[in-house]
Amino acid sequence: MKKKKKNRLLIILGVIICLIIAFVIYFKIATKVDIPIVENTEIENAIVSHISDSLWLCQDNWLHENTNGIWEMSISGKPFEMGVKNGKLTKKLAAEQEDAFFGFIKSIIPSNLMLHYLKFFISWFNKDLDSYIPLDLRKEIYGISIYSPKKYEFVAPNYLRALNYHAAHDIGHTIQNMNIVGCTAFGLKGSKSANGKLIIGRNFDFSAGDAFASNKIVAFCNPDKGYSFMYITWAGMIGVLSGMNEYGLTVTLNSAKSSIPISAKTPVCLVAREILQYAKNISQAYEIAKKYDTFVSEMFFIGSAEDKACAVIDKSIEKTALYQKKGDQLILTNYFQSDTLKDTELNKQAIREGSSKYRYDRVSELLAQKSSFSVQDVARVLRNQKGLNNEDIGMGNEKAINQLICHHSVIFEPEDRLVWVSDYPYQIGTYKCYDLKKAFSDSSKIENIYRPDLNIKADDFLDSQNYENFKLYKKKTKIFKTIISDKKSNKVIRDGDIRLYIALNSNYYYTHYIAALCFEHNGEYDKALKELNVALTKVFPRNVDKQQTLNEIKKIKDEKI
Repeated sequence: MKKKKKNRLLIILGVIICLIIAFVIYFKIATKVDIPIVENTEIENAIVSHISDSLWLCQDNWLHENTNGIWEMSISGKPFEMGVKNGKLTKKLAAEQEDAFFGFIKSIIPSNLMLHYLKFFISWFNKDLDSYIPLDLRKEIYGISIYSPKKYEFVAPNYLRALNYHAAHDIGHTIQNMNIVGCTAFGLKGSKSANGKLIIGRNFDFSAGDAFASNKIVAFCNPDKGYSFMYITWAGMIGVLSGMNEYGLTVTLNSAKSSIPISAKTPVCLVAREILQYAKNISQAYEIAKKYDTFVSEMFFIGSAEDKACAVIDKSIEKTALYQKKGDQLILTNYFQSDTLKDTELNKQAIREGSSKYRYDRVSELLAQKSSFSVQDVARVLRNQKGLNNEDIGMGNEKAINQLICHHSVIFEPEDRLVWVSDYPYQIGTYKCYDLKKAFSDSSKIENIYRPDLNIKADDFLDSQNYENFKLYKKKTKIFKTIISDKKSNKVIRDGDIRLYIALNSNYYYTHYIAALCFEHNGEYDKALKELNVALTKVFPRNVDKQQTLNEIKKIKDEKI
């Protein structure tokens, strides 16, 4: 009897092992991505020449290190050729960028088990991703991926990782809708523009940590098909988040609240790339956007020199709509305004529970304060940290136009083909001016891309004590959260350190929330409750933040009983 029972267990164990092996084999086959067939492979033999401390050449293309976190790059050719030259020139930057990205992911998901789960989830979710990406873009991504760092191949092969990175924006605001993206954009023309021409300002508030934003690239691209264009990016990324082409067509991305997708579709940054490369006006941009299925909701803010106007393409998982407004200003935060999509329950929820409507109202308030705006005025709006009625809502508040997290800030004058891009950090550094007319007439000469006489000087905040306080505040927040999260830690956080921390950013609710957790960690529940009640008097970015504070109050009161 015992022998039969043992044999039965062995059979069951054998079946389980076979099922696991079968699943692993199936998973590998199902998630395998074929490398695109490319023709001009001889470009892989191209040599990168290090001309000076700040200049690298690859054939007729180049990478130049400017100042304060801005790199500039010019690439041209067929898709695979552009990818290879991009990959060769940015190889060192790509390694730094991937280190920064994985450091950020590790900081928000410290559990190795959860990271492995996330890896397999994304691999399965994105198993058909390549079939939704145009072949030319796949060739370009493959060209770059050849030079990606090998150290992360344990996550996925280089090409598969590169494809998935182009969907990171989409996955990021789907998983939570994850509070990584909350951008602001607006366009002015006619009477609202100081020179009567179209002006567009935008903050790209994508936060993957300061290290990730420290090496942004202003890329000038001359592809063999479509139109020449510039965009602001980072090493390894060919998708467009903010850019302008030779015809003065601009595109920027603003995320919207999405339903949970069930499979991958075309990443929105690659839809924006197609628009920038192949559209001359708003109508053409709209037709391109309609062609693609996306797996998240997004808004494409379009500016057009040909139309002398701007518009928003609202795109949900199911529908695409064009939104244009009468008058000389158009504002966009992170919710739909078109008749087609504005009344969806998800959109109403976003307006009701998030920070977007507040930021929209704040931009409206600031734009009402002047009859017309120059590019310098637009920069001041993009740098504004106050809340409605100039209330001090704390540094880093998501309800501010300037949340002190943005990867880049950009100002466009499409009719004159001028672009201003912010130096690191955030939008408080110098806005450097680039002249696309000169850049695309002869991109081999680096000096052709600049208009230094039109630069916008750095924000006074950059050299202020408040900025020093904010940097220390971020550092202290990280330290305190590490101590608090270690349930085995007996380390007492000194009362004086907590008080000094509060003084660094006292008008922000989160400062008092973290201070409360510090007191709770010390077992000082009355002090914790006091700080939580102070937090309740501040402006919360989102409803969920207020609810989290209320939940913490209830938890402490229950513990005291």
